[in-house]
Amino acid sequence: MSSTDRKSLPSDLYTEEYFLTACEGYDVFIESEGQHLSRRLNDAFAVAEVEPGMRLLDVGCGRGEIIRHCMRLGVEAFAMDYAEVAAVMTRDTISSQRQAMSDQSVETAQSDTSVKAGVCRSDAKKLPFPTGYFDRVLMFDVVEHLYPWELHQAMLEVRRVLKPDGRFIIHTAPNRWYDRYAYPWVRRVRTFLGQGKHYPKDPRAITPVNQHVHVNEQDKFSMKRALAEAGFTSKVWLDSPPQNRQESAAMAFLRRIAFDIPPFRWFFEREVFAVAEKRELA
Repeated sequence: MSSTDRKSLPSDLYTEEYFLTACEGYDVFIESEGQHLSRRLNDAFAVAEVEPGMRLLDVGCGRGEIIRHCMRLGVEAFAMDYAEVAAVMTRDTISSQRQAMSDQSVETAQSDTSVKAGVCRSDAKKLPFPTGYFDRVLMFDVVEHLYPWELHQAMLEVRRVLKPDGRFIIHTAPNRWYDRYAYPWVRRVRTFLGQGKHYPKDPRAITPVNQHVHVNEQDKFSMKRALAEAGFTSKVWLDSPPQNRQESAAMAFLRRIAFDIPPFRWFFEREVFAVAEKRELA
């Protein structure tokens, strides 16, 4: 690959406004002051099966609520992000959790319950951590922001810093096959129903900033292939947020077909999950 092909997004695209108005989970973060996880982040974190005593790395930590959640669980947690503002926000989130834990210790007359946690600004393609250091590495809603060459390098680094029995957990959205193949049909139907203004021609434009920061959406099969090329065995699957729509019986029937029956669901499910482990290299 030539040097001209090695593009990266500028880190200054990721502003505080982005993290507080557009980045997944911002509404829950603001409402709970960072104490709770959004539905999507909570679902992704549950997949990781994190337990007290583990050592965890959150790649692309954003506002830092994952690290705060880990601290409450007694997990040694570290965070890194490419954007300076994210590192600052996560540092503030960690400080808030330390203060909350300190206040709780005073109220209950217990000893210091703080756990080790930290954050740094770094590039996912060169993680500043020792080899074989982490039980879990998380990469939530980061993949779609990395060009393919960057994703491969980042995955190689994740493989390096994982313990031999460690796990790499990924969540990314949207499913590329939805945007490319299903969305145009969804848009036609919604336009016919008079809802077209909510469905722009470019699906990235539903959240306008994504037109500038999404560069590498995945489908179920491309995600598994990318992990294999980086030396992982993996389980990859699709899911979707709860719909909870009030609609006609005909639309409900079509939705059930689209979301429950392969191969249709490969095109209509919105989120991609993966759990990967290091493969022994020949």
